[in-house]
Parts: sequence; structure tokens; C-alpha cells
Amino acid sequence: MSARNVYLVGSVPMADAATVFETVSAAVGPLLLTLPDGETGERLDWITWLEPVFRDNPAFELSPETFQLHGLAAKHRRYQLKPGISVSDVRFDNLFYADIARQSYATFSALKRAGKIPPQVKFQIDLVPAHSVIWLFVQEGLQRAIDSIYNDAVLREIDKIAAALPHDDIAIQFDIASAVFARLERDQPSPYGATKTEMQDTFSKIVLRLANHVPADIDLLFHFCYGDAGHRHVIEPTDMGDMVDYANRLAGQIERPIAQIHMPVPRDRSDAAYFAPLQRLRLPSSTRLCLGLVHYTDGLEGTRKRLETARQFVRDFGVATECGFGRRDPATIPALLRLHADIAALG
Repeated sequence: MSARNVYLVGSVPMADAATVFETVSAAVGPLLLTLPDGETGERLDWITWLEPVFRDNPAFELSPETFQLHGLAAKHRRYQLKPGISVSDVRFDNLFYADIARQSYATFSALKRAGKIPPQVKFQIDLVPAHSVIWLFVQEGLQRAIDSIYNDAVLREIDKIAAALPHDDIAIQFDIASAVFARLERDQPSPYGATKTEMQDTFSKIVLRLANHVPADIDLLFHFCYGDAGHRHVIEPTDMGDMVDYANRLAGQIERPIAQIHMPVPRDRSDAAYFAPLQRLRLPSSTRLCLGLVHYTDGLEGTRKRLETARQFVRDFGVATECGFGRRDPATIPALLRLHADIAALG
């Protein structure tokens, strides 16, 4: 049985993109299909680096409303519109994704030409749709109105990336995070719908708009996530049901190919009940499934148990962690990469 492919979600706590590219390629290069720049520096903590987009925006000011991610003690103050400002006045200009992607790709392509990155590997660019960003930064009552305006800016970032970088050497990933899946798991009313069905429909339409804007000759990836604040989910998934339903919606409605969908597997879930919804997963043969079942804490033994249970319901899938490495102790990364290689080799 051939080795499974290895996938990195996004962040890697190393000095810079070059170090990430070289270190990861040396450890698992032959198993990779895409490779992110590690979201190093201020980007390691996922979207918190985007606060200046709101702080420096002339339409916004801090509000008294706070938001606290499960697993973290700190509360984050959300933003509100300034007096006299209406939603129609709001605009988001540079979100910096394209600027960063151009810089990182220059390093990526140079290392690839030097033979330090395998030829099959594409540069992975991770984007975050509005619903996951404004969940942290914008008052809840404003979120639905601001969503499409922020996503207008995401569309412009896609255009800039597509204009600047070679389509056959890059992949664009959308991080569909706990702002979606925690709400679905809780099945509580939100700005995006009064029921789980309404929210599934709303979130799907939002992401369809973004996904269909990615040129068809650029690989399209999705990372599903329940959060990684203090190495804890915002809420624990009951099983893979919400992710499977959402994946089926995307696969059935997006007008262009999806290269990969990644779904997390909690460390304590090696039971069949967690994986059973995969029986109703309906992905086209051109779409890879990747399962985030690699966990450093219980190593090869625990990861093997999750792999063996997953095999009862689906045979062809890549392996990854649940989320990015950014909140990890950097000293653990070499062993974590070896674990990826070891579990992939089991086929």
C-alpha cells in the first residue's frame, strides 16, 4: 500500500518562510502536495494580526462588547461603527494576503528551482472568509451586514493573487473555522440563521461566492476547523456529521473543482461513532479528503488507532493535524513532522 499524502494546515512556528519551506520539505517533502509559508511572525496566531484592518479603518471604533474564545482567558473587544457612519460607508482596502503571498512565493520558487522543494509541491495560500474574521472583531449585531463588504475585499485579494502568481504552482485554501462549525454544533440562532439548516444554507452561499471566484486552474482547498485556542476546540464536535453535510453542499454546488477538503479528528475520538458520518460523504473522485488525526500528544500509537477506525468508513485520505502548528512549542515540530511521515507510511 502506498504512503498517504501529508498536508499542513497553515502555521508553523519557525523563524521565517524559508526555514519553514526547507525544514518541512526535508522531513516530508515527497509526501506533500501543497506547502504553506508557515504564517510566521505576527501571523502565527491565525487572524489576530488582522486587527489593524478594523482598528485603522475610519468607519470603526472600539465598542464595549467583548468576545472570548473558549480556552483563552483574555477577552477581545469588538468594533462598532462610529457615530454618523452607516454600513454603506464601510470599505475594506488592502487585507495584505496578496502582498504576503507574493513575497513568500518568491522564496518558494527560488527554493524549488534549487531542488529544496519537490517539484510536485504547490505553494499554499490560506484565506479566511468574513464570517470567521468578523466573529472576533465586529459586534454581533453588525456581522451579517459587514460580511459581504469584507468578502468584497477577499475577492480583490484573490484577483491580485491570480494576477501575480503562476496558477499551476499555487493553491488557495479557505479556512472554514469555528465561527461556522461551533454555531452548527450548538444549533443556536445566530446572525446567519435561526436554525442549523438555515445556517448551513447561508454559510454555503457565502463560501460559494468566494470559491467560484478562484480561477479554475488554481487548486482550491478547504480547511474545516473547530478552533485551537489554548489547544482546545471552541466546542467539541459530536461526530463528523456537520462537516460531511457541509462538504457535500460545497461539492454539489461549487461550479469549479475542489482539490481537497480537510476535516479534524479530536485526540480522544478513535471510536466508530465519530467517523460513521463519512459513510454519507459524496465527494467527486477529483477531490481529496484529508483527516486531521495526527496528534503529537499520544504519538504513533494513538494516531494509528484513529487511522484504523477511519479506514472502516473511508479508504483514500491524506493525513494532517487538526489545525496549524502555530500555537505549539517550536521544539516539538521535528518530532511532529516525523510522526506525519510515520503514519503516512502505514498507508
